[in-house]
Amino acid sequence: MKLSEQASDVLHDAMRRNKTSDVDREEIEELIEHMPDDRVLLYKNVISNPIGDLPRYSIHIRLQHLLTFTTFLLLAFTGLPVYFIDAVWAQPFSQMLGGIDVTRVIHRTLASIMIFSMLYHIVTITGGTVYRIMLGKFDIRRTVIPRLKDLQDMKDDMLYFAGRRTQRPEMDKFMYKQKIHYFAAAFGNFVMIFSGSAFLFPDIWASFLPTGWASYFQDIMRIAHSHEALLALVVIAFWHWYNVHLAPGRFPMQWTFLTGKITREHQMEEHFLEYLRNLVELPEERKFLSALLSHFDLTKQESPVIGNDPAPIPEG
Repeated sequence: MKLSEQASDVLHDAMRRNKTSDVDREEIEELIEHMPDDRVLLYKNVISNPIGDLPRYSIHIRLQHLLTFTTFLLLAFTGLPVYFIDAVWAQPFSQMLGGIDVTRVIHRTLASIMIFSMLYHIVTITGGTVYRIMLGKFDIRRTVIPRLKDLQDMKDDMLYFAGRRTQRPEMDKFMYKQKIHYFAAAFGNFVMIFSGSAFLFPDIWASFLPTGWASYFQDIMRIAHSHEALLALVVIAFWHWYNVHLAPGRFPMQWTFLTGKITREHQMEEHFLEYLRNLVELPEERKFLSALLSHFDLTKQESPVIGNDPAPIPEG
């Protein structure tokens, strides 16, 4: 495989940061040389464990995700009946939880847990970044920070799906869609916390708002809180869940949020630059790729397994 300038830079930067030995460097470069130029041949022929093959998320990120998505769904379940208390459908929900007063207490308790999860996340990513900087291993390309490359990746990905490109772009650890998901969720959480604080502490807000503005502010926050909740539900149900769990190749569920691991096929297809780093950091992945390349003649223009049952790749 002839790497692009960008991929070559990522590979050599990873070897430099990990202080790769000359022997390992030679092994990696030889593997890259024998990889087919058509990356589709790689991820279409690879054998992946649905639960995951390659490390992606730490236990901290998984715990934060678990806290955030469970509290979010429960907040919607308890908050919407409170907001639409006069609606016929809201009464059974509220009564099932013990009445409107109990529902409010549950809702506020869940909100406190979600705020804790956000603070936990901020501390984790800040501390992790500082730690990697101290080790000399921090790479902004492996973060969710938006870059101009994301715009180019988005354009190239649209061209691929429109049939104008033969391969998807070489995307990094977090692709453009994941960055949109992340910052949309962050903005939504900020809106919910900001507007929710107006309901909990109306006197404090009124004390520093201009005279006569307090009632208007409360009305705006009430609209913002409910509409953001509905918007978030729609985005989660129809966009996030589809892209992460229900899309072809992911259905019925992607296990990454539980195991912290991503499948090899997914990594090769959507995060190829990160897969190059995996080859540098994980000797066992080099061993697997070597077995894959020797088992199949992937230099052909057509996949040898399409329409046939592939023989298993030898272990070791």
